[in-house]
Amino acid sequence: MRNGPSSDDTMSGSVAGALDGILVADFSRVLAGPYLTMLLGDLGATVIKVESPEGDQTRGWGPPWRDGETTYFRGVNRNKRSIVLDLKKAEDQALARELALRADVLVENLLPGRMKSFGLDYAALQPANPGLVYCSLSGFGSQPRGARLPGFDLVAQAAGGLMSITGSAEGTPMKVGVAVVDVLCGLHGGMGVLAALAARASHGRGQLVEVNLLASTLSGLANQAAAFLMAGEVPGRLGNAHPSVVPYEVFEVADGDVVIAAGTERQFRQLCSVLDLGELLGDERFATNVARVQNRVLLRKILCDRLAGFTRAEATEALSAAGVPVGPVNDIADAFKLARDLDLEMLWRIDGIDHVRSPFFLSENAPTPRSGAPSLDADGADLREWLSAEHFPGTGGPGASGPRPAHP
Repeated sequence: MRNGPSSDDTMSGSVAGALDGILVADFSRVLAGPYLTMLLGDLGATVIKVESPEGDQTRGWGPPWRDGETTYFRGVNRNKRSIVLDLKKAEDQALARELALRADVLVENLLPGRMKSFGLDYAALQPANPGLVYCSLSGFGSQPRGARLPGFDLVAQAAGGLMSITGSAEGTPMKVGVAVVDVLCGLHGGMGVLAALAARASHGRGQLVEVNLLASTLSGLANQAAAFLMAGEVPGRLGNAHPSVVPYEVFEVADGDVVIAAGTERQFRQLCSVLDLGELLGDERFATNVARVQNRVLLRKILCDRLAGFTRAEATEALSAAGVPVGPVNDIADAFKLARDLDLEMLWRIDGIDHVRSPFFLSENAPTPRSGAPSLDADGADLREWLSAEHFPGTGGPGASGPRPAHP
C-alpha cells in the first residue's frame, strides 16, 4: 500500500489534518465529485477512488498532457488511491459494498438510479452503516423528470440561466471559461458533507446529502437571482458591466485592460481625484450610484478617454494607492505571478509536478499534499486484499456492522 509519494518536494507534513481518520469512498468522476473529494483529501481524509476498467473519463480528456496523464485528471485527483472495480460483476459489487460499509463518507455522481442498480444506494447501505454520510451529485436532481436530463456543466450553465447573463449585450450567450457550475456543485457538496459530519458528531447518525448542478447554478446566481425573485426583473447580458454598480467593469488603458470596481461613494470620489475629474462630483448625473447606473454610457466614455493615458501599471498603482479597487486583466500565467508577488503560496510541488494548492489556509490543521493523482488501479491489489479479508477484530466479517478495521 502506498503511504504517500517518495519525492522530497512533497510536503507529507507532520501536522494532523482536520479530517484525519475520515475514510471517503469516491465513486465520482469528471469534475464536481473529484474536486470535492480532492479537497477532503487535502484536509487529511483518506480517499479511495473507485474507477471502472476504462477509468475516469478525464484520463482521456487531453491535450494537454503531463507524463502520460492529462492535466485535467491530475488537477483534481491528488491525495487519492485508485482501485478498479467493475460494478457489473458480483464480486466487485461485493468489494464496493464492503468499502461503502467501512466508509465515513461516500461521494457519487453516477446517473441517478445507477448506484441503486448495484445495491450501493443510500437506502441499501444505511442500515448496515448508519454513520455513513452519503453525498449524491446529479445534474438536475433525483426526481423522475430531472433524473433523465444530462448532467454536464455546459448544459447546466445554459439551462440554469448563467449563459443568459454572460457575454456582451449585442452578442450571443456565452459560457464561463471554466466549468464553474461543476466547481460550485463540488463546493456545495463539500459543505453538505462537512455539515453532516458535524451533525454526526452530535447525534451519531449519518445522512443523505443531495446536490445538483441546477440548484448550485441558481444559488450561485446570487444577486441576479434575487433581482428576479424579489423585483420581477429578468437580468440580461451587460458584458463586463455590473447591473447595479457603476463604474464596475473593464476599461482599456494604453497597454491592455484593467478592471475598476468603485462600489462606494468614497471610492468614486477617489477615482475622480486620481483621474483629475473633480467636476464630475458636482454633476447630478453622477452624484450617486443610482444616477451613475442611469448614465453609465456617458460616464464610461469620460473614464475611458482619461484612462487611455495610463498604462496598466500606472493605473493600478495610482488607484490602489487611493483606495480604489483596481486590478489588471491577467492571463493565468500572470495570475500565478501575482500570487507569488503577494507572497501567497499557491503552488504545491508533488512528485516534481506543480499543482494549485488547496485554497484553505488553516492555522492549526493546514492542508497538505501527500501524493499526486494515482495511475489507474495503482492501489488495486492492496485495497482488494484489505477489502477481502474474511474477519476483523470486532466485526462479523465483510459487510457486517460494528467497529470498522483500520484504514488501508
